[in-house]
Amino acid sequence: MFRKNINLRTVISFGLGLFLVFSTYAQGWNVPADQKDKKSYIKFDATSASQGEALYNANCASCHGNPGKNNTLKSLNPIPPDLSGSSTNALTDGELLYILNTGRGVMPSFKNVLSEEDSWKVISYLRSFHKNYKQELSKFDPSKSKLVKLTAKLDPATNSINISAIANEAGGSVALKNADVSVFVKRYFGNLQIGKTVPTDANGNVSILLPKDLPGNKTGEIEVLVKVFDQTYGEIQTIEKLDAGVPTDKPGLTDKRAIWGTLLKAPYWIIFLYSLGLISFGLLLTYLLNNLRKLKKSGK
Repeated sequence: MFRKNINLRTVISFGLGLFLVFSTYAQGWNVPADQKDKKSYIKFDATSASQGEALYNANCASCHGNPGKNNTLKSLNPIPPDLSGSSTNALTDGELLYILNTGRGVMPSFKNVLSEEDSWKVISYLRSFHKNYKQELSKFDPSKSKLVKLTAKLDPATNSINISAIANEAGGSVALKNADVSVFVKRYFGNLQIGKTVPTDANGNVSILLPKDLPGNKTGEIEVLVKVFDQTYGEIQTIEKLDAGVPTDKPGLTDKRAIWGTLLKAPYWIIFLYSLGLISFGLLLTYLLNNLRKLKKSGK
């Protein structure tokens, strides 16, 4: 009787544990309603899936493994799902895009790594494993993005960047209302996002406050990347140089000894270890060849 109770309590505890884990995991993605219905303007076919596979292998496979192979990275908590499964199939294209852009926990955001087009190509690759999936294309025309004039100007009084997105249609100017705007400052090894992604107002305008301690070049100039995504006009971006940073006299990547430098600028310890490795390999090879020579002579 006691053993049965122990087993029952163990089963109940284990079941509750699993429930809490999966509940926490499922509730983590709070996808806004307006994001769930987003659709790709790229047709999901063999070409887009092939391009998406290359992007997936470069950015996702290290954790999520190869779709359908169940070789995800088991050391992570929670364990990344195999994206060919039914849980992924149950998500809308918009939800997958939001998850890819937002990230959570150990999963990074890929918004400043992949363009909107590349993100859709990754999703195209994943959908190739979902046999019952039927794509519903967005009505967006990619060529319409060329109609948009995107401006980004600095307001020195508030240290804010004022962004305006206006489409020059044949019938007149159209403001991009509720378009997603993201601002990044370019850095050596990627782009640093400033604040959160915010929507434009009814006039296609938005203002984003810049930190006052952003390191710039010698004159305090920073390079800012502005990305705007609209359901009708797609993704538009512009790069502006603004005097909004702290003057910083930082050396270039090749001006000092660093791991990413050329041979002449490589750190001394790397040069030493590399040379030591070559010498050790040469001595070992000489030792092995000498022994082989002795064996050959003794055999005669």
